[in-house]
Amino acid sequence: MPRRSIWSAAERESLLALPADEDELIRQYAFSESDLAMIRQRRGDTNRLGVAAQLSLLRFPGQGLSAEADVPAVLLDWIGRQLGIDPTCWPEYAAREETRREHLLELRTYLGLGPFGLTDYRKALQSATELALQSDKGIVLAGSVLEALRRQRIVIPSLDVIERICAEAITQANRRIYAVLTDSLTTEHRRRLDSLLKRREDSKSTRLSWLRQSPVRPNSRHMLEHLQRLKAWLELELPAGIERQVHQNRLLKIAREGGQMTPSDLAKFEPQRRYATLVAVATESTATVIDEVIDLHDRIIGKIFNTARHRHQQQFQASGKAINDKVRLYGRIGKALLDAKESGIDPYTAIEKVISWEAFTASVGEAQTLARPGDFDFLHHISESYTTVRRYAPEFLAVLKFRAAPAAKDVLEAIEVLRTMNKDNTRKVPADAPTRFIKPRWAKLVVTDEGIDRRYYELCALSELKNALRSGDVWVQGSRQFKDFEEYLVPAGTFTELKATGALPVAIDTDCDQYLHNRLSLLEQQLAVVDGLAGSGGLPDAIITASGLKITPLDAATPDAAQTLIELTAAQLPRVKITDMLMEVDEWTGFTRHFTHLKTGDTAKDKKLLLTAILADGINLGLTKMAESCPGTTYAKLSWLQAWHIRDETYSTALAELVNAQSRQSLAGHWGDGTTSSSDGQRFKAGGRAQSTGHVNPKYGTEPGRMFYTHISDQYSPFSAKVVNVGVRDSTYVLDGLLYHEADLRIEEHYTDTNGFTDHVFGLMHLLGFRFAPRIRDLGETRLYIPASNTAYGALNPLIGGTLNTKAIRTHWDEILRLSTSIKQGTVTASLMLRKLGSYPRQNGLAVALRELGRIERTLFILDWLQSVELRRRVNAGLNKGEARNALARAVFFNRLGEIRDRGFEQQRYRASGLNLLTAAIVLWNTVYLERATNAVASHDPEFDDALLQYLSPLGWEHINLTGDYTWRNNAKLGTGKFRRLRPAKRP
Repeated sequence: MPRRSIWSAAERESLLALPADEDELIRQYAFSESDLAMIRQRRGDTNRLGVAAQLSLLRFPGQGLSAEADVPAVLLDWIGRQLGIDPTCWPEYAAREETRREHLLELRTYLGLGPFGLTDYRKALQSATELALQSDKGIVLAGSVLEALRRQRIVIPSLDVIERICAEAITQANRRIYAVLTDSLTTEHRRRLDSLLKRREDSKSTRLSWLRQSPVRPNSRHMLEHLQRLKAWLELELPAGIERQVHQNRLLKIAREGGQMTPSDLAKFEPQRRYATLVAVATESTATVIDEVIDLHDRIIGKIFNTARHRHQQQFQASGKAINDKVRLYGRIGKALLDAKESGIDPYTAIEKVISWEAFTASVGEAQTLARPGDFDFLHHISESYTTVRRYAPEFLAVLKFRAAPAAKDVLEAIEVLRTMNKDNTRKVPADAPTRFIKPRWAKLVVTDEGIDRRYYELCALSELKNALRSGDVWVQGSRQFKDFEEYLVPAGTFTELKATGALPVAIDTDCDQYLHNRLSLLEQQLAVVDGLAGSGGLPDAIITASGLKITPLDAATPDAAQTLIELTAAQLPRVKITDMLMEVDEWTGFTRHFTHLKTGDTAKDKKLLLTAILADGINLGLTKMAESCPGTTYAKLSWLQAWHIRDETYSTALAELVNAQSRQSLAGHWGDGTTSSSDGQRFKAGGRAQSTGHVNPKYGTEPGRMFYTHISDQYSPFSAKVVNVGVRDSTYVLDGLLYHEADLRIEEHYTDTNGFTDHVFGLMHLLGFRFAPRIRDLGETRLYIPASNTAYGALNPLIGGTLNTKAIRTHWDEILRLSTSIKQGTVTASLMLRKLGSYPRQNGLAVALRELGRIERTLFILDWLQSVELRRRVNAGLNKGEARNALARAVFFNRLGEIRDRGFEQQRYRASGLNLLTAAIVLWNTVYLERATNAVASHDPEFDDALLQYLSPLGWEHINLTGDYTWRNNAKLGTGKFRRLRPAKRP
């Protein structure tokens, strides 16, 4: 049986591919004087060309010229230009095999290259095996082997040999990983792991299937059920730290494979692999369940607070009429008393003229009932939901193992008190229980004249625990999202080494004094310039007065000629079904090849079935309805394909293929150069089973929903999409899309709306090499911060909010650099760190230091904004592209009334990724045909102005049929390199 290939045909071709662009040809193949002298020793142009070609190929990619090799014409032309030789003589040299071999031996000696032998094979296998312990991607291993051989000055062997090395390395690495995960297991461990594959009593599902279910709703019953799952995972009692002995990339992949397999599939594995897979599944699932349990607690507490707030508002609304009547009554009584004093009339008689004394006495009692303390708020109603918390709190606190930073020591001590009370079944809180964590708002409810109120003490402690978990001051053993802050960062030793060698992956001067000197000098210079312009009324379309800042809105009118072109080209775009459009785009790009099998790495055998599953995600139809709408397709087939071929990384690489293809279109160059982008969130309502997983944000109403946060390039390509909670500020996720996409875009400047910025984001953006340019609503209310000096900026005074705390930046400089390095290297995501920094107490040193650094960058940006109308137009245009893309996404995501109805977060991510891939395909298809349409228009108009092309947009969908039966026709009738006919358009 032939060995399965570890890379695709395209990857194989890329390994030894020669550079094609001029700059890379110069870098790799420019001859030195000694090279030219050696080449010119050969007789005749044919031999000189041949020697030069072999010399070039030995240098890169590192192989000599074989008999079957085909030297690209671009390389021969480049060599010919350097030597002054006509490259058409190449076939004569290529036919002389003996001469080629002689020259090859001479050139190897000239370059100091050694042949590849058995010793080199063993060394390469050893190093590749070590790398395979981290990643089993064949292309990564092959690239590492090739680079190592080049450094050692060894001639590269054939790709078959390289593939054999990598395949054997993967096999050896797998065996080592399986051994590490199983060697420490006892007989009892193995028995418990085997029990996971058995069916539960009175159920058709296995224990493993039940344990991997996600919680349904944020309530006490489902919390208790999920805590039972967590306890079951913990009862496996696997050896401590077993998951840390294997690289997380490999552990996660093994766990994913195990999660997709049926119990019968797992049972077929040989014992070592089966137990290793179950260990990986158990460790990853345990961390997932811990995080889900904490999230449930967070949402239950949040729900209780919202309920209390709502009841508080209802109470005042219900009492409103009675309170108003009392106010009006006492107003009349007060006026009667004032008149009585002026007239010398008995006050009691004056009152009785307004209301009888008995009625007045009764009204006073009613007023006292209606009255509330001056500091009354909705916390009084929290205790009404105490039973909800009480049902799960004892199990919640008993199962999780909390650790705390000094800032949250008091909270953890209070949790220990509650644990002891639960264990001993004690009702009364000890008099010496810790109370320093109790904030003033809670104090009046918790600490009473009779002692500490048990209900409010427990509710306060659990609420503060929620806040501390969010900020990172409390962490949980075994969690993935709630670890010790230190564990998220690159090791201190690694950071010190990187800093000492000048290898920190940040975009700034790492010397704090020099950095602050440069930035503050620039800030002072800009402040002086803008202050002068503001004082003389010279700011373009902006005025600063004592009452604040006023900026003239931009004129967004489209020229008449551009509008005519937009209408003319749109009318010519061919009408197409969404299925045909997808197949055509795949013919151009081959993006479906990236949806490889999770286990084998093979491409999908049925491409139409794969496109059907992608379409089901993208239009929000779902697999069940798609099976009904697509003849010849069944739910079982779609479900199997989705389980093995569709995941986050395959969606990501396929999206990158489409984005890269679109950026290569010449028309896209008229919209931008791919160096700027914008991002925005788009809310979709959560309905059906997903309603309990959605979050509520008052900005979008009272219905729960999910947010798809999307990044779009200046060429209209949506290059990143992420599912986020609507209750979390957009700014949390801005950096994720810029750092973790796989497209070839090189983003330098990024735009967001007001929700997309915070001072922390400004700081990290600058540290990581991006220029951040948000469109800030109510800019006049956003303060400027200036260096501590005696310089006065009189005209800017209405906008100045204070001086910069550079001491905090100096004190925590290394922490800032270490955080930035960790985010850049992918040790931790930017969104997780921003969420934690945003939740930290105000006195946290790192949070304060990063905020101050962000204030420098925000002030510099605002000063630029005030001076540059072009910057304002650029930002506005970028954000308009994102808003237009959201309209397209809303039209495409039309099924289920645009509601997210999938309960699982993984399925919700697939919805977002499928939608983004589908919109990227539409953008590419439209770009290709818009370019053909504009060429047609230009061919009939000798005065056609290319400057109008910037006003076109590839985001239209009126010509695309999104509905109906989803049938896949054979598009071969178009032919290779052929396109659909443009529709005839009436010309003005």
